Amino acid sequence: MIGIEHYVVVSSILFVLGVLGIFLNRKNIIVILMAIELILLSVNLNLVAFSAYLNDLTGQVFAMFVLTVAAAEAAIGLAILVTYFRSRGTIAVDDVNRMKG
Repeated sequence: MIGIEHYVVVSSILFVLGVLGIFLNRKNIIVILMAIELILLSVNLNLVAFSAYLNDLTGQVFAMFVLTVAAAEAAIGLAILVTYFRSRGTIAVDDVNRMKG
């Protein structure tokens, strides 16, 4: 039987992988965006698991809102990335602090 503990463990693993992806890989912006998506997915897994455990739909509705924000974040992040690549010719994160204007 799969209990709430299993969902919390999987969600914790996803969250830690996302945080490690952000802190260990600061060179590639695409990996950083994917790590942020992992963090948001771990939050969604917790919301849905506890919502089903408590027989309340509020967590599942809130998870849909988080998915909407995650999709918007990915679209805006990739748009900024494409614009930056067109102007600089590289997507190195180290050079982002030179953006002005």
